[in-house]
Amino acid sequence: MGNDVNIGYLTLSAILFGVGAIGLLVRRNALVMLMCIELMLNAVNLTFVTFGSMLNDITGQVVVFFVLVVAAAEVVVGLGIIVAVARRRPGATADDLRVLRG
Repeated sequence: MGNDVNIGYLTLSAILFGVGAIGLLVRRNALVMLMCIELMLNAVNLTFVTFGSMLNDITGQVVVFFVLVVAAAEVVVGLGIIVAVARRRPGATADDLRVLRG
């Protein structure tokens, strides 16, 4: 029974990653793109935890900790860039990031 639950988690992780990848490719709003990247990172975290559970190893959870730290740094930098562009040009899309050149 435990193996069926793990397969369910891996399926959920694949679906979340797919939704994030499609959202990243389709949308042009920078904030939505940032949220899609976060969704993809969380899908990978779920995969790490699931494989760690399947193998009875804590390494997956340690890797998740480092991925969460990188994701937090990415959000700080990404939101800073998005706010800088939004102040200069309201309604800007991801194609308008060349505004930051000066």
